[in-house]
Amino acid sequence: MNRKIGFIGSGKMAEAIIGGIVDSGFADPEYVYASNRTMPKLYDLKVTYGISIAESNMDVAQNCDIVFLSVTPDMYPSVIEEIKGSIKDDTIVILIAGGQSIVQNEERFQKKLKIVKAMPNTPVLVGEGLTSISFNQFVTDEEKEEIKALFESFGKAEILDERLMDTASAVGGSSPAFMYMYIEALADAAVLYGMPREQAYRIAAQSVLGSAKMVLETGLHPGKLKDDVCSPGGTTIQSVASLEESGFRSAVIQAVRANMRKLGEK
Repeated sequence: MNRKIGFIGSGKMAEAIIGGIVDSGFADPEYVYASNRTMPKLYDLKVTYGISIAESNMDVAQNCDIVFLSVTPDMYPSVIEEIKGSIKDDTIVILIAGGQSIVQNEERFQKKLKIVKAMPNTPVLVGEGLTSISFNQFVTDEEKEEIKALFESFGKAEILDERLMDTASAVGGSSPAFMYMYIEALADAAVLYGMPREQAYRIAAQSVLGSAKMVLETGLHPGKLKDDVCSPGGTTIQSVASLEESGFRSAVIQAVRANMRKLGEK
């Protein structure tokens, strides 16, 4: 890809995305630019990934074809005010901060721009991210495929209507925390019965990883895969029955509901 990709802000999520697109070969390092409030962070990125250091946010806005606004939500108004007069009309702007709508930021730029809202989750750090993506009306079909391919260079991507982005955030963005709690609980149970903790974490985590891969690669309903593990009168169905008695599924649904309620407060 020969488009210049720029990052305004170089925090952990920006670094994960930079690492993904460079390590996968999606973009050559010399076509990737980053700006940041502090120079040491930029020098670290240059040394690690070979990317180009931008002199300022304005430099990114003026010279890049795809611009990630990878600053915190509270900085969006000031950063956009700074760059809106310099950004090219055909630039694709990607919003990756929570609580930032497409319409809200169209108004801030005060001109017709191609805007993408993207919500990556933290597993992008290990190349297994899930990014939900929405586009405004100015992004072409070809550009949509290009942006989807960019995010798929470090995981999976799903194109959604923007009205579903909060749901995607609750299910895809927050759920890694649920999975970590589940893995920790499984490991605690193993430790209770004498297994060394580090070994317990490996077994629990690999089981979750393998189960997720089975869902994605077989295309089978999760209920069918669950049934295949449960022999009549066996140990697994006893465990499933215990989870049902404890309200396992309901607890998960309520967790997502709580997330949606919190998002509704913003």
